[in-house]
Amino acid sequence: MTTTAEPTNTALAAEELAFFHKNGYLGPLTIYTPAEMAELWRKVHRETLDRSYAAYPEVDASIGAPNIFNYDRHLDIDLLVEHVCNQKIVDRVAAILGPDILCWRSEFFPKYPGDEGTDWHQADTFANASGKPQLLWPGESAEDFGAGTITVWTAFTDSTRENGCLQIIPGTQKTMNYDETKQMNYDEGRINAKIKDGVPRGFFGYDYRQLQFHADWKPAEEDAYSLVMEKGQCVIFWSTLMHASLPNTSKGKDYRMGFATRYVPTKVRIYPDTDHIEEYGGSISLDKWGAVLARGRDEFGHNKIVTETLRGTPIRTVSAP
Repeated sequence: MTTTAEPTNTALAAEELAFFHKNGYLGPLTIYTPAEMAELWRKVHRETLDRSYAAYPEVDASIGAPNIFNYDRHLDIDLLVEHVCNQKIVDRVAAILGPDILCWRSEFFPKYPGDEGTDWHQADTFANASGKPQLLWPGESAEDFGAGTITVWTAFTDSTRENGCLQIIPGTQKTMNYDETKQMNYDEGRINAKIKDGVPRGFFGYDYRQLQFHADWKPAEEDAYSLVMEKGQCVIFWSTLMHASLPNTSKGKDYRMGFATRYVPTKVRIYPDTDHIEEYGGSISLDKWGAVLARGRDEFGHNKIVTETLRGTPIRTVSAP
């Protein structure tokens, strides 16, 4: 199932676009050489330790889990905002979404030896944890099935079956199996504590099965494809594609680090009618948040756009041809 054709430029070839529309994903695609990524991650890893300019606080009595304050480090780390706007990424995303795109969120996804896999899931409005839509496409309400977001998941370290690589079920992006208007209940005690169909899986303190339309439904894991990637490679996929990850069963220090960047067209409303993120047992203010115009122009004005990082470095948007 791996797509290996490399376009002559950073747009998508016709056969790649056709593959994406059919299967809901494209990749692995090489964005950096392994040596380039090793150097990038070495520098970024060091900078993540300094949270002086981070958008969200690390220590807050209202935050029950680290997931939220792990969001959006591209807003304060220059190398990460350069990655968000990397032309090899955004030109390909623009071939799917159109020329004008926003990055509205980034997330680190570490998986250390002994960590459970991630539940099978889909996300459209991203109301799955808080009950409040975080994305609304034009004409979409919280009850509608929309397009979700394009996720670009980049391997900052090698991603293998042993250390917990991504899994997808190709072609599942057009039918939602989960009702995001329902609400999952957060329980930190679930983490690394559940076996689901023989595999240790969870969802950062939630059980994603609580959102299923039908309680006895199960994903077709026999159709799953494991996305093994070298560091420096990425996969592009719809957030509505069924996806999960394997547990890290490796020994020693073989951890997996993924970095996800999420893109929508400028016409999409982000965090509508809210000024905070509420999930993973905590709540944080969006005062320092802003979307990054990663490519093209914003002619809608729906969303707060940041033009420099929280350290004051100008953000260089990729111009549409």
